[in-house]
Amino acid sequence: MARKSPTILQEELYPSSAEAVREELDDARLVDLDVDEESPFLRGQKRVSARRSSLPKKTANRLMWVSGLAALLCFGSVVAGGLYRYGERSWRFRVESSDNIEIFGSQNVTKAQIMEVMGADIGRNILFIPLAQQKLQLEQIPWVQSASVMRFVPNRLKVEIQERTPVAFARVGPRISLIDAGGSLMELTSRRKYSFPVILGMNAGEPLSTRAPRMKVYNELVKDLDSGGARYSQDLSEVDLSDLEDVKVRVNDPSGEVLVHLGSSDYLKRYKIYVTHVREWRQQFEKVESVDLRYENQIIVNPDLEGLSRQPKLSAAAARVAMAAGVKRAALLTKIGPHDRAVPKPAFELPDKKLQTKPTGKNPARKTWARAKGKKANHKAVKANAAVAKKPVAKAAPVPSASTPVAKPPGQKPSPAIAKGQGGQGGG
Repeated sequence: MARKSPTILQEELYPSSAEAVREELDDARLVDLDVDEESPFLRGQKRVSARRSSLPKKTANRLMWVSGLAALLCFGSVVAGGLYRYGERSWRFRVESSDNIEIFGSQNVTKAQIMEVMGADIGRNILFIPLAQQKLQLEQIPWVQSASVMRFVPNRLKVEIQERTPVAFARVGPRISLIDAGGSLMELTSRRKYSFPVILGMNAGEPLSTRAPRMKVYNELVKDLDSGGARYSQDLSEVDLSDLEDVKVRVNDPSGEVLVHLGSSDYLKRYKIYVTHVREWRQQFEKVESVDLRYENQIIVNPDLEGLSRQPKLSAAAARVAMAAGVKRAALLTKIGPHDRAVPKPAFELPDKKLQTKPTGKNPARKTWARAKGKKANHKAVKANAAVAKKPVAKAAPVPSASTPVAKPPGQKPSPAIAKGQGGQGGG
C-alpha cells in the first residue's frame, strides 16, 4: 500500500508579491500619510504641475474685507456730511420760541430768570447750542443748586432745575434774605411762608467760605435743640453768630424776649437750664433781659448789653416782604442799648426865630400883645443890666419838661387838658 505524503501548495510557500506589497503599503500609511502609494510596477509616474497664486488664500480674504470696510466708511462719511449740511441749513432744527424750551423742577425760580439765560437760544440751530455753558449760567441764579440742559432733535430743549433748600433767614445789612445750609443767600419769595429764626452776624461783602463755617455752627445748634423731640428751635426769633465761641439766641417768650448765651457746645443742656429756671428768675428780678449760661455752675442774669452789635434799620418795604415770608415780628425790631436812648424833649418849645417874627395885620389882638411885650422886654432888659452889675453870677433857667408848667402869653387860652388840670389844682 502506497504511503501518502503531505503536499504543500506553492502559494503557501511563496506568497504573491502583490499581497506583500499591499501589507507594506498599509504599514507605511499608518506611519506617514503624505507618502504616495508606490506602484506595484517598476515604471516611473508622471507628475502633474499645479498653478499657485502669488498671495495666500487667507491674505486675499483679509484684503477683501478691508477694502469692503473702507468703501462702507467712505459711504457713511458722505452720508453723514450730507446730513450735517442738511441739519445746519434746515429750518426744522431751529428753536422757534420759548414753547420749545421745557422747564422742570422750578418752584421759586421764575421762568423769566431762566429765559434770561436760555432766551438767546431762540432762533438758533439746536445742534450749535453750548449746553455746558448754559448749565453754568443757570447755576449762577441764587435759587439754583444744580441744573442740566438736554437737546432733543429736531428742535426741543429740556431744562431741569434742582433748587436750594433754605434753613433760616439771614439779616445782611438793611435786608433779610433766605440762606441754605451751605451759606448761599436767596431772595425772599411770597410763594411760601417759612418759620425760621433770623441769623445775625452776616456781612454783605463776605465770601461764601466765611459764611459756611457759621452755617455749620447753626446747623449743629438746631440739630442739638431739636434732638430731644421738643423742637426748641421754633421758639427762637434770632441767632447771633458774630462770635462762634459765644452763640447767642433770642427767645420769643410771651413774657418778654430774653437773650441767652449758649457758648460753643452743649446747646441743649444749657437751653434746658433756661427753660427750667426762667420763671424763678422773673420772680427774683424785676425784668429778665439776658442770661449767660456759658460757665459751669454759674449763671449770670442780665449781663451788660453794651457790647452787642446794633443791626442797621430795615426799610419799610424790606420789613413788609420779610413779614410776608414768615419772619417773626420780634426779629424785625431794631434793638437799642441802654445808652442809645435819646434824651426826652420838652412838651413844647418855641424857637427864637418864631418869637422874633413880625405880626401880620390879620389879628389885631396879637399885634397889640406883641407891642406890649416889646416894651416890657426893653424895661426888663434895663433892669437886667443893672442886676448884672450887682450880681456877676446868674443862675441858668430850668429846661422845660413835660411836668413843668409853661406860662402862656396873654391873649392865648390854655388847652382844655391844661385848663382842666389847673382847675383841679385850684379846687384842691
